[in-house]
Amino acid sequence: MTHSLQEQLKNFAYSLGADEVGFCDLGKATLSNMPNMRYALSIAVKLSDAVLQTIENAPSFVYFQHYRTANALLDQIAFRIAREIEKLGYAALPVAASQSLGKANPYDGVLPHKTAACLSGLGFVGKSGLFLSNAYGSKVRLATVLTDLPLQSELPIIENGCGDCTLCKTACPAGAIYGELPTTDGERNFDPEKCSQYMKEHFQDVGRGSVCGVCIKVCPKNKL
Repeated sequence: MTHSLQEQLKNFAYSLGADEVGFCDLGKATLSNMPNMRYALSIAVKLSDAVLQTIENAPSFVYFQHYRTANALLDQIAFRIAREIEKLGYAALPVAASQSLGKANPYDGVLPHKTAACLSGLGFVGKSGLFLSNAYGSKVRLATVLTDLPLQSELPIIENGCGDCTLCKTACPAGAIYGELPTTDGERNFDPEKCSQYMKEHFQDVGRGSVCGVCIKVCPKNKL
């Protein structure tokens, strides 16, 4: 029964505009304040190649608008999938594409989308701190739906494939990327505050300085 429901949800997500869909049991990553929501549906939307080409050493106006549109699409997909799961009699919580716990903890959200995407076998976290999709590299945005509907991973977990590459570290205008593989204890391999502050100081003329995209563009894992 679970397999047929997963196919139903996957096809529904594709019909709404998702490019990749994965499922997983969060296991140890289950949120302590939501112990019943131990399963996750991971959704990826690919960013436009043409739009990413407009990024040089700074974000473009085109990229900023595209970024916001991708987030809005993901939020709609997650919202509608959560509704479908609830119609099946299960609980579901859509986690927005761009999330923050507020001023007290501005660099964390309800659950890292990368966690669900990695456990779903869709890709891995690179030296940039970005999620790198096995299908599209860094050119994706993510959203997640948490649920108590039992879901099963359909793909094996992918090992980190960055190798010796440190192009993202070299390209980062903020110097916020350490160029190291992520650790198993969840410690970040980049400095989100340094990244955010640089964007606010240098990219104010592009959509309030809230996006960059340089590390996304230079990643050699990108695929058409």
